[in-house]
Order: sequence, then structure tokens, then C-alpha cells
Amino acid sequence: MIVIKSREEIELMRESALIVSKTLGMLAKEVQPGVTTLQLDTLAEAFIRDHGAIPGFLGLYDFPNTLCMSPNAQVVHGIPNNTPLEEGDIISIDCGALKNEYYGDHAYTFAVGEIDPEITKLLDITKASLYRGIEQLKIGNRVGDVGHAIQKFSEDAGYGVVRELVGHGLGKKMHEDPEMPNYGRRGKGKKLLEGMVVAIEPMTNMGTHRIKQLRDGWTILTADGKPSAHFEHDVAIVDGKPEILSTFKYINKALGIETDEEDAFRKELLVI
Repeated sequence: MIVIKSREEIELMRESALIVSKTLGMLAKEVQPGVTTLQLDTLAEAFIRDHGAIPGFLGLYDFPNTLCMSPNAQVVHGIPNNTPLEEGDIISIDCGALKNEYYGDHAYTFAVGEIDPEITKLLDITKASLYRGIEQLKIGNRVGDVGHAIQKFSEDAGYGVVRELVGHGLGKKMHEDPEMPNYGRRGKGKKLLEGMVVAIEPMTNMGTHRIKQLRDGWTILTADGKPSAHFEHDVAIVDGKPEILSTFKYINKALGIETDEEDAFRKELLVI
């Protein structure tokens, strides 16, 4: 069942989403060669708690950490550890926060130092596909329209779109209806409704779309060992149109990136 949110609930969810956004922005400058994912995880937990929230992933389904940290060929759900990041790596950081009984949940894939231009392209295409999907999150469309936009953009660029892992509704539970696949057919799937809040999160592989899982029961890898990228936003349907509740603004500021990619989809940020 899809849980529709009121305007007041959407504003509470914006607060949770922005705590995640600020956490990722804080981490942006810390992602450097030599740092371990466990060190980054410790920083994130303290930051989230200092901002009056609870880490959304810690203990969820028995996950052991605050962040899902997935380098290189890891797609999602990587467990933080003591292995240092290396120059040329990429690292997907997926983060959640719970505040006022509502979850925020979004992700960004960072470059560690200088990376191969072909991997830069993978990151750029994956992030751009996210906004292609968000454009379709509007009244009159269906879930399949969102997935189709992401899939077509990514596959036209020559990449594999993961099938087994999908975006999802978001609210008082981390995972609500509807599922939001990153593939699909136009005009198919559940209708998009006013007041829906979803996490849209393309996971795009440089090679095959196929994946496998490590014995730890969490970590998902590309089947061919090629790199994967993951970007995610929390988005509400407000007045029939998509409104991004999360933001990459803090990451962009930390990394010196100038972009207007979110401007059409978000309100002025709240002060937390």
C-alpha cells in the first residue's frame, strides 16, 4: 500500500533528507587515498547524532554500520572495513537518517583522487540518469515511466542497469511501496500520486547488468568485476510535480562543483 504524505509530513521528511545531505557533504572532503571506510562510518554516525537524528541503517535488518560503503565493483550494501581507499578508486556512500519518525535516504558515488576518464563518464551518466528519472515523477505518469527514462539513458550510453535492486517508497519505514525499478516500460506500473515520497536510485554498471552477492550476506558485486555507480535522491510529488527533498549542494560545495542540475526540482533549503 502506498502511504500518501501531507505537506507537513513532507517537510519533516525534508529535514531528515537534509541531515543525510549534510552528512554526505561533510564526508566529501574526507574521501581521500589512505582513509578507511570504517573511519568514514565513524565520522558519519557522530555527525548524524550531533544533528539530532539516529543513523537510519545501523541495525536495520541487522546491518552493522551507519553507512553502506561500496567501492569499485561493489554495487551497494558494502560493509565498512579497515581497508584504506586508494588513488583511482570510486566509492558509493549510501546513508540514512531517522528524525521526527521519518527517514531520509540517499547516496552519492565519489572519486578517490584522480580516476580514469572512462569511470568519470560512468559516474556522470549515472547521475544524469537520476535526473532523467526524477523528471518523470509527476501526475499522469506511472512507475514504469520513471524506470524507462533511467534505463534508456543509461543503456544508450552502453551501460548495464541493475535489475534486482530498486528504489522505493520512503516514510516512517525505510522501505515502503511502491518499488521504483531503474528499468521499465512507459505507461506501465502503479500510478504516480500527489503526496508520494520515493527514493529514486539508479545503480549502473560499466559492463553487464548482472550481479552477485558475497558470503557476508550484504555486499553486492558486478558479475564481471567492472565498476558500478550509484546515486540517489528523495523526491516528493507536490502540486503534481517532482520536488527533491535531499540535495547534493553540500557535496558540490565541498568539491568545488558548479551545477544547476537540481534547480528545477527543489525548494530553497531549510536551515537545520
